[in-house]
Amino acid sequence: MNSTVDTPDTARRKPVLLIAVVAVLVVAIVAWLLWPSDGGEQVRRSTQGPYTVELSVADPHQGGNVFTLTVTGAVPDVVTLEPVMPQMGHALAPTSAIAEAPGRYRTGDVLLPMPGQWEITVSLRGSAGATQHVFPLLVK
Repeated sequence: MNSTVDTPDTARRKPVLLIAVVAVLVVAIVAWLLWPSDGGEQVRRSTQGPYTVELSVADPHQGGNVFTLTVTGAVPDVVTLEPVMPQMGHALAPTSAIAEAPGRYRTGDVLLPMPGQWEITVSLRGSAGATQHVFPLLVK
């Protein structure tokens, strides 16, 4: 008859092995979050009312970020961008986007003070009406 019985040595190795595995996983996750990367350009699109908005930002990161907005449909008179981090209760002052070309707008540096999940609210106002478009943005 074959039975499995933990010897004192085996019983002591199990918690050590478990702790080692958990430690390796924690280090891997932290390294992934902190590892420098180009992050690539993030592009999001939303349609509300008469406006379709495409928001893009290259490598969203802690610090200053420049956002580009492409608006199709109606032509807005005013375009603003407001970053909010709901989980932390942060809401930053709205930033005006400046028209670069018909339907293309750009912000100056928008300061995102910490990494994490942000929501970028783009507000548009014009003769066709007013809308808000909310875009999720992961900042590293």
